[in-house]
Amino acid sequence: MFGFGKKPDKISAAAAADPIAKEQAPPKNLFARLFDGLKKSSSKIAEGLGAVLTKRKLDQATLDELEDLLISADLGAPAARRVIAAVKAERFDKEATSDEIKQSLAAAIAAILAPRAAPLRALAADPPPNAPRVVLFVGVNGSGKTTTIGKIASHAAKDGRQTVLAAGDTFRAAAIEQLQVWGARAGFPVIARAPGADPAGLAFEALETAQKTDASLVLIDTAGRLQNKTQLMDELAKIIRALRKLDPAAPHDVVLVLDATVGQNALSQLAAFSETAGVTGLVMTKLDGTAKGGVLVAIADAHTTPIHYIGIGESAEDLQVFDAQAFARALVGLDES
Repeated sequence: MFGFGKKPDKISAAAAADPIAKEQAPPKNLFARLFDGLKKSSSKIAEGLGAVLTKRKLDQATLDELEDLLISADLGAPAARRVIAAVKAERFDKEATSDEIKQSLAAAIAAILAPRAAPLRALAADPPPNAPRVVLFVGVNGSGKTTTIGKIASHAAKDGRQTVLAAGDTFRAAAIEQLQVWGARAGFPVIARAPGADPAGLAFEALETAQKTDASLVLIDTAGRLQNKTQLMDELAKIIRALRKLDPAAPHDVVLVLDATVGQNALSQLAAFSETAGVTGLVMTKLDGTAKGGVLVAIADAHTTPIHYIGIGESAEDLQVFDAQAFARALVGLDES
């Protein structure tokens, strides 16, 4: 167990070597990072628009081609139809430039996304009074849970929020070491045990530590893969029961971390984890490494789950509070102006 603001007295050689990539100086501004991060997705849409928009007026044939383009960009058929219907209502059979069509597409996409944009209450400017706030992170292996927790811890440190981290993915030694590095960077204690330890007991200890030290936030990592879905979900239920022995309202937030590279499979992951763990919000990661950024629109169209953050790079600054307008503009390749 580590003390607040102190270096961990015991840490593995791998963790001491800081395997996390060095954070680079941030680019120009938030929009610039978002625009760069979504370049693969926006390039696919922009190239398609260039091929589709060869006519001076937006007729039905062109709208059909635009719909196919959006579906291929992973918006999914229902969301694509909704977007095209909005564009049609505004610009059908009217002369329009490619940039004007992008403006209309961005506005229609933002209209789907905007109702889902919501901050993580634990890090809001006026967080709920009941402290410590417990945030349980769930998701499949490889989705970026551990890194996301580390980045959120970095934001919490800058905000002056005393935080306890729990390395609850005890099935992966690398995840434990990675969270120890993030904790050491932020000056926060990391509750960790040897690989294979009981995650529920570890979560209990983390919340108990937070209560004793007047910490305001507890961030708990979890495993993303066991032998089968039932075993994984039983493990999550056990963690929740352990937390509620100390705080009947815990966990206060259950955040699902989704990997954008899985495309439409993200929808089935959201359904599965919502059924078992009661997901209260989303983070979508790896948007910088995929042309499937449009899947976030499909999720927002099909579910009412709040979207807290998106990840578009390796540094802590590249975990951005979700902004529907900026995301929609970057997705279709519109610049800041």
